[in-house]
Amino acid sequence: MNTITAETKVCVLLGDPVGHSLSPLIHNAAFRELGINAVYLALPVKEKDFEGAIQGMRAFHFQGASITIPHKVRAVEHMDSLDPVAREIGSINTIVNRNGKLKGFNSDGMGALKALRDHQVNLDGKSVLVLGSGGVARAISFALTMGTRLTKLCIAGIIKEEVISLVDDLQQATESPVQGETMEGKALGIEIPGFDIIINCTPVGMSPDINKSPVPDGLLEKNQLVFDVVYNPLQTRLLKEAEWFGCDTISGVEMFINQAVVQFELWTGEKAPEEVMRKVVLGHLAAQQS
Repeated sequence: MNTITAETKVCVLLGDPVGHSLSPLIHNAAFRELGINAVYLALPVKEKDFEGAIQGMRAFHFQGASITIPHKVRAVEHMDSLDPVAREIGSINTIVNRNGKLKGFNSDGMGALKALRDHQVNLDGKSVLVLGSGGVARAISFALTMGTRLTKLCIAGIIKEEVISLVDDLQQATESPVQGETMEGKALGIEIPGFDIIINCTPVGMSPDINKSPVPDGLLEKNQLVFDVVYNPLQTRLLKEAEWFGCDTISGVEMFINQAVVQFELWTGEKAPEEVMRKVVLGHLAAQQS
């Protein structure tokens, strides 16, 4: 473990909750591997305290931050500048502090796209159902439509106003057909069998609520691709059910590692030790479930 000194750089995770997060594990392992004098801490921040947390980040000269639920959209308004992709998406999950100026980025979409490409998924001509309408859903939805022509993209979220806002923004940014739906009653169930790809961008199924799934029982079909961005547990109930139905699956751990690599490189300017990061995450999850 690196010795913490007055020169130690600090990166943080801001969200609520953060107790489940493996971000401290993955980033601190990467710092150690490269001998970088830095530490990563998970800090729980309520919505009412978020503005103060950002002010504290400036005051304490934190080098960077990860932003997670529920702050990804709100964080945008507190940045001095935004990466062009993050500005288009309208949410951020990464902050870089450059001489007191905070710049927002979004590595979620990049991480998800890489996971799909690594799985040899060709998005052209595919129909995609995105479950959720928050920060992760925004990032992934915009990433899906960049340079790709989908036959249909459906956003299914719980908060009606959030769904409408995301659909409107997507319709202005892409030629792919986009529609919205509210996740309530049986409306969602009618749609699920008609999609090639289903991506869960909600926290449903995340530890400790591992017995929950965002998809009602019996609605998946063989040959669909199911991608769950939840990475803890490694195999969520949704992924287990998808495999039982004969679906192809992608674990959220792939997106988690990919987006963490992008964050690390933005903060440090160094090439991330990706295999070390992957090994520590998979090892922890495997031990946790044994």
